[in-house]
Amino acid sequence: MHDKVSNSKKDNKEMIKSLIKKLHSGEDPEKVREEFKELIRGLTPLQISIAEEQLIKEGMPAEEIHHMCDVHLAVMQETIQEDMNLAPEGHPVNILMQEHAILLEYANNLRNLYKEIKVKNSIDDITNEIKQIINLIDHFKASESHYLREENILFSVLEKYGVTQPPKIMWMEHDRIRDIEKNLYSLIENKDKISFDEFLRQFHTYAHGLAELLSSHFSKENKVLFPTAMQLFSESEWKNVREQFDGIGYCCFTPNRPEKKKDQQKKEVKIEDGEVDLGTGKLSLAELKMVFEHLPIDITFVGKDDAVKFYSEGPDRIFVRTPSIIGRLVENCHPDKSVDRVLEIIDGFKNKTLNKAEFWLNIEEKLIYIRYFPVRNKNGEYLGVLEVTQDVTGIRKLEGEKRLL
Repeated sequence: MHDKVSNSKKDNKEMIKSLIKKLHSGEDPEKVREEFKELIRGLTPLQISIAEEQLIKEGMPAEEIHHMCDVHLAVMQETIQEDMNLAPEGHPVNILMQEHAILLEYANNLRNLYKEIKVKNSIDDITNEIKQIINLIDHFKASESHYLREENILFSVLEKYGVTQPPKIMWMEHDRIRDIEKNLYSLIENKDKISFDEFLRQFHTYAHGLAELLSSHFSKENKVLFPTAMQLFSESEWKNVREQFDGIGYCCFTPNRPEKKKDQQKKEVKIEDGEVDLGTGKLSLAELKMVFEHLPIDITFVGKDDAVKFYSEGPDRIFVRTPSIIGRLVENCHPDKSVDRVLEIIDGFKNKTLNKAEFWLNIEEKLIYIRYFPVRNKNGEYLGVLEVTQDVTGIRKLEGEKRLL
């Protein structure tokens, strides 16, 4: 631990207060940054945040604290660049860390824009700045794939090694980041509906809050989570992680962005020890049957010879299907008036001029949605057609949103 760093919250607070006073008195920011750089190496982001909160509670103006935040973010950007050596270029961790550095820069740009617009008199005076804010917002929206790659791939592998709590905490922080971003997006969309003073107040809150949270969050991942993963994961696991990263895709600002692989090499389906390995998981035959029986949709599959091969058997099937339909030609499963249209759709699937067909109709006060999709193998060869039928009466009535929490 650095000789100036203390385990005491009071001492840390006093050291940060001393640096803020130096900035306020006009001391060279570069000199203060070097002092803070030494201090920050021995403090966690949480300790810094606690010290700053204590100073605000004691009456120090938030603007004074934010002068130190400028230094804090600048130091964080430097340390993130230093941390890049943890993994080679192209490695999943290196990709994530490069995105960290860029997102932190975007957040800092937001805060700098606040400094420019706070001296203006109305929303009409900041047209150019609004355009810059919207451009930054577009990049924050694109950053969603960054968090999805961590949550669905990196965290999942860590959990297999028994590392469960850190990913949970990081995921909670991802959601906090998303909440701030949504508030920022909403503010810009509704900027003309509130007073300029209120706009400035909210923009300052969101811009500053986002920058501080990203700084703290990225520090935890770079200093703790990623090194832990580097120690635990095997080379083959990292290769698999990278393949899955490519599958999800990257942010528009990711350096040397790899192309999203739409057609990744699929594993062959195997049946071993009474389980069906589908490449994305293993199910017993009993489980597989139950999955089909509990789907909230009806499925019928017609093979490439135009004969029915399979149908799902749920409790609320919309159209009657019985075992006698298996092997029946699809043209014999429809009334004469619709046979030509059915065959036209299938021909379109076979010659690749059609990729989907959909219809909806009212039956006994229910809205029934019917879709047809061509089924092809990895070489693009036609294997048959999938009919998906769903009662969307309730779905059609949905409004707003209903979340788990």
